[in-house]
Amino acid sequence: MPDSADSAERVALLGHVPVFAGLTEYDLAAVAEVSVSRRYAAGEVVFREGDEGDTCYIVRSGLARAVRQHSDGRSITLSHFSAGDIFGELAIFGGEPRSATVDVIEETEVIAVPGREVQRLMREHPEISVKLIAALAQKLRATNERLARQSFQTVQSRVAAALGQIVAAARDGNPSESDVVITLTQADLAKLAGSSRESASRFLAALERAGVITQGRGRVTVHDPQALEGYVY
Repeated sequence: MPDSADSAERVALLGHVPVFAGLTEYDLAAVAEVSVSRRYAAGEVVFREGDEGDTCYIVRSGLARAVRQHSDGRSITLSHFSAGDIFGELAIFGGEPRSATVDVIEETEVIAVPGREVQRLMREHPEISVKLIAALAQKLRATNERLARQSFQTVQSRVAAALGQIVAAARDGNPSESDVVITLTQADLAKLAGSSRESASRFLAALERAGVITQGRGRVTVHDPQALEGYVY
């Protein structure tokens, strides 16, 4: 059971998640009490596509992503999750297997909320169901828009967009920060952008020559986040 300080922090986090916004302090505290804090290192998997599960997760800190795997080994990134985002909520509605794999890009802490608790809230507060459906619809719309946009983008544009999303998440709460260090390999970035490692590597080298980034072993330092936007169209 979390201590009082941790419980208060969880209640505050839950209160800022759109799905739970509007709940009373009592209900938020009840959710916080049954939730479990979990920490994942970069590269770890939270759950895999096809797994059984009825737990949803709220990101406390860090960055994770949802990925679908093709039978030929290719993968596509469906969405990213940073502080305050919720994922895994689809399984709550009917105990269906996980529709995607969620893995961690950088060290991430989440709050795991049992599905039975969310279902209780849905019974007691019908507006929760509406908010969950709206959140899922928004996530689906964003995924469709991103996939449609990617189909017309060059590799350079897709890599710059993926890198920009990670930078934006890393700068959350500190938009004036210039140098942003991201723990990410070229292979990981290529997967995020839906490109080959070789193509992503060539573009990163061009960005490095332009002074936009500096590459290191398993990390990228972005010196000029705004410059990345110039490569996205």
